Amino acid sequence: MKTELPHNPGLEVPLLHAGAPMETYGSDAVAQMLRSLEIPYVTLNPGASFKGLHDSLVNYTGNVLPQMLLCLHEESAVAIAHGYAKASGKMMAATVHSNVGLMHASMALFNAWCDRVPLLLLGASGPLDAAQRRPWIDWIHTCSDQGSLVRDFTKWDNQPASVPAIHEAMLRAVQIANTAPRGPVYINLDVGLQERKIGALPPLPELSRFQAPAPAAPAPELLAKAAALLSGAKNPVSLCGRGSRSMEAFSNRVALAEKLQAYALIDGRSGSSFPTDHPLHPAAPCGMVPGRAAQAMLRSADVILSLDWVDLGGLLKQVFKDAPVSAKIVNASCDVYSHRAWSMEHHVLPPVDVPLLCESDAAVSALLPVVRARAERAPAPQEEPAARPNTEELCIYDIAQAFNRATRGEAVCLTRVPIGWNNRYRQFSHPLDYMGGDGGGGLGAGPATTIGNALALRGGKRMTAAILGDGDFLMGATSVWTAVHYKIPCLMIISNNRGYYNDEVHQANVAKTRSRPLENKWIGQRLVDPALDLAMMARSQGAVGIGPVKTEKDLVEAIEKGLESVRAGNVCLVDVNVAPGYE
Repeated sequence: MKTELPHNPGLEVPLLHAGAPMETYGSDAVAQMLRSLEIPYVTLNPGASFKGLHDSLVNYTGNVLPQMLLCLHEESAVAIAHGYAKASGKMMAATVHSNVGLMHASMALFNAWCDRVPLLLLGASGPLDAAQRRPWIDWIHTCSDQGSLVRDFTKWDNQPASVPAIHEAMLRAVQIANTAPRGPVYINLDVGLQERKIGALPPLPELSRFQAPAPAAPAPELLAKAAALLSGAKNPVSLCGRGSRSMEAFSNRVALAEKLQAYALIDGRSGSSFPTDHPLHPAAPCGMVPGRAAQAMLRSADVILSLDWVDLGGLLKQVFKDAPVSAKIVNASCDVYSHRAWSMEHHVLPPVDVPLLCESDAAVSALLPVVRARAERAPAPQEEPAARPNTEELCIYDIAQAFNRATRGEAVCLTRVPIGWNNRYRQFSHPLDYMGGDGGGGLGAGPATTIGNALALRGGKRMTAAILGDGDFLMGATSVWTAVHYKIPCLMIISNNRGYYNDEVHQANVAKTRSRPLENKWIGQRLVDPALDLAMMARSQGAVGIGPVKTEKDLVEAIEKGLESVRAGNVCLVDVNVAPGYE
């Protein structure tokens, strides 16, 4: 039996509230600490290794602060937590079952790591005491060093062996995760410790003494050098990469660009970090390959201010090729603290003249009062709007145009766009207008991170919507059930080209190189015979499913109907058949 509370839709309330329990267990200490840390939600897919913690979250803390969110896959559980932190700036937790759940969740954890998002992942193992293990199942689900599975893409992991150690591990984990550069942390809870009677819980430490440190400021001598370079520049450019979603930080970036009369460029992977309709943002946002206007702008720059740009070295290499980088580079980033040997997500090593070892927001706040204002210069010519591809079928351009018309004047958080999206299709003027990529480039994150974004924005005035590729949706499709069950309204528009077109491009390139027939590029790629009914997949989980949409008239009506459905509090999916191809 469920009781729906109006202040927290979808909350499942325990049937009995017995008051203070007569006895306490190790897992109660975990639940108590989660509440004290004000972790709002814990996503999970149930597992025997944390049945003690599951009971504590239900019967010790009453499924309130934190509230459990049931997911159908561990990867979705972690991706929802990722999306929530990305939109809100606040951490939530996810729980995964033993080594098998951790392996399921590892892709989503890698995404959060690459995206520099704080996330508390709780895991569990079979009993460390071999004498307590059940035959077969507890043995195959117990590891001697479970954290080693994900150690190369987490900031820290630990396996506490007592209740005081649980308290310290959780305090340290949250502190580390929220210290820049932010990232996921993992705590593995022995099932024996969770289920052990412990008597009275020890008093909690004074939480205010274990907070993450305030953002570091740039070194004064480096700040002065950066300010001098930027103040004296004739053609400065600001690369707006990772930054917080606060309106104050967003406004500061704009104020700095205006004071310096610096052209700005945003990175589509990092989301909306500067208004793209501003006169100082003349080029389309960067994708994996910068457009011609962006490249020309960077080649003519004499000073480039990089605000935690993802893969700065790669961008400069694409623009300047093998020639020396002509501009002076001021780089505001502390990403170097996250670089490891296992993963190459540190990217190309960039040439940097002034390294400001701090977060981009801190650098902007420090630079704004000390740089010299420049006279307003003539606005750069704005890049031409994107043209519609020459195809008789619907295409991503049509989705963008219909979506733009239907949402004109409405606050919308566009969480994701598909690979074939042209970055000139939509303008962004608020830090929550666009969330950017998934970090690690793995398919399947789009639906669940969208739900996490929507969870963070639920109850506000901003609608959450995503335009997803069919491959991305199919790998994370079962996350829709969680959104419906917990009443997290959002719209998912599927740009359905009925295949893995990105790999068709790769196969075509291989065929060209080897002088083999291009006509065979689709084999092993196309999702046809039978076609997948994506709208039915949504309806089977309780969402509104519309489609497949195949005409422009039906597309406009479907998107408007979908938006109305979300305004009414529903989860809606619109399946749009589009022509394969990039625009």
